[in-house]
Amino acid sequence: MKIVSVEQMRRIERTADAGGWSFSTMMEHAGRAVSTAIVERLGDLGPRQTLVLVGPGNNGGDGLVAARHLHDHGFPVALYCWNRSGQGDENYRLVQERDLHILHDADDPDLSELRLLLRDAHVIIDSLLGTGVTRPISGRLEAILAVVRQELEKRHGEAGRSDLTALHPSARRSHATPLVIGVDCPSGLNCDTGEIDPSALAANLTVTFAFPKLGHFVMPGAAACGELMVADIGTDPELASEIQLEVATPKLIARLLPCRPPDAHKGTFGKALLVAGSVNYTGAAYLAAAAAVRSGAGLVTLAIAECLHAPLAAALHESTWLLLPHDTGVIAPDGAKLVWEKAPAYQALLVGCGLTQEKPAVEFMDRLLNAGTESHQRLGFVRSGQAHQGAGKSLPPLVIDADGLNILSLADDWPQSLPPNSVLTPHAGEMSRLTGCEIEEVNADRWGLARAKAAEWGQVVLLKGAYTVIAAPDGRAVILPFANPGLASGGTGDVLAGVIVSLLAQGLPPFAAAVAGGYLHGLAGEMACRQTGCAGLAATDLLTQLPLAIRAISER
Repeated sequence: MKIVSVEQMRRIERTADAGGWSFSTMMEHAGRAVSTAIVERLGDLGPRQTLVLVGPGNNGGDGLVAARHLHDHGFPVALYCWNRSGQGDENYRLVQERDLHILHDADDPDLSELRLLLRDAHVIIDSLLGTGVTRPISGRLEAILAVVRQELEKRHGEAGRSDLTALHPSARRSHATPLVIGVDCPSGLNCDTGEIDPSALAANLTVTFAFPKLGHFVMPGAAACGELMVADIGTDPELASEIQLEVATPKLIARLLPCRPPDAHKGTFGKALLVAGSVNYTGAAYLAAAAAVRSGAGLVTLAIAECLHAPLAAALHESTWLLLPHDTGVIAPDGAKLVWEKAPAYQALLVGCGLTQEKPAVEFMDRLLNAGTESHQRLGFVRSGQAHQGAGKSLPPLVIDADGLNILSLADDWPQSLPPNSVLTPHAGEMSRLTGCEIEEVNADRWGLARAKAAEWGQVVLLKGAYTVIAAPDGRAVILPFANPGLASGGTGDVLAGVIVSLLAQGLPPFAAAVAGGYLHGLAGEMACRQTGCAGLAATDLLTQLPLAIRAISER
């Protein structure tokens, strides 16, 4: 599903209108979608008192349509209008025709009537400002939103005031915080930048139309959207065909997953070689290898410092082993020769999880990536003016994670050392080191930076974080729809790297492996959070969820 800017969405709507799918028809579909979402969310609770906050323009029009459809569905509906006269407005006439309670803010100078409406409401629909508003909220609207937030906070406090409120169903219904619905976006969200106005009303559910907008996936504004639903308003998806930024969906991931024929053997699903671990980071090797197994690779070989074999072999029963020389618990430079000799037998190679940045590990990486050059130069990787003819161009499809990335960042011209379309999986700190940007700069334009560097480096870049972005050298980019604090713990990145190398071994191209691997990792995290909660979620919790995530996607 494509992600659009505000201007791109305007062009799509203008083109649809010019083609005969009118603005009024799109508005009708939008408002009906909002009402349907509310009915579905309330389920067995049935019709509930609803307050629609109506602003000017198309966003307010969507709210009017939603109010009409909810009324026709049996909901008691009141409307509070700001800066909307209703004159010559067909949707306003239709709600008047139904004799709905309509109050204009001009007739409520002290906002006391608004407070009364808020105290009775079980559902609040925010259709005050649309996606195109970027200026700060001030004046009368700021006062209105302040009252809404005050009343919501008051009711939230009443809902949690006593155990009896939590236990008694009727008390819970009478005091619980209302369901807040954002129409297209919460009022005050900049839908291009993700900036959020201090006066904005956070939503439990945001219903946007046709395509999600950029700001729905950028913090801090994205956190105010709650659950995001994208509703069809009848526009042709082909109107966004030229846009290269999209959000991953279960349907997309299901198409990417490799088939698993009934006559398969372990060779069918590829062989993955993982170079990982050190005496201080044994768990990184375990997590990456276990994740590669759990995500379907036919054979997983763990290349480790020999001193780590006993503890890891006791925990990992499915892996095979390539034991490497070590220097005080860190893979020694001579290990590169052994890896290079074995690598052609594998379909994918992961390097980096838990390697450390100690001198032996740095020299190991240098030799691994430059086995065919005439001489090695620590941190040089490729000497200026020298065409690379070595192992880096002949290695299997490559994933570099964690300390592998940190070691790369120490070298000049490191992208020339890598096979094209290697998968790099930095978090913001590692991306900062690779690019020379401050972390704040990385987070300020995650999508733009990932796309620019993927093109510059000729590599697939998976920039981790809330709403992970995966960028290809050809300009394509995919956002993952997950912002999960449960994944903010040590080892979850090692699991992700293991999933990606597993999918590479199973034959997926690098960009597809990164997208599918990232999605499965995120979905496993969501499933683990539902099972155990987000606080205290451990990386090992993801391992048992990975096959379940694959099954959930495959059965769609």
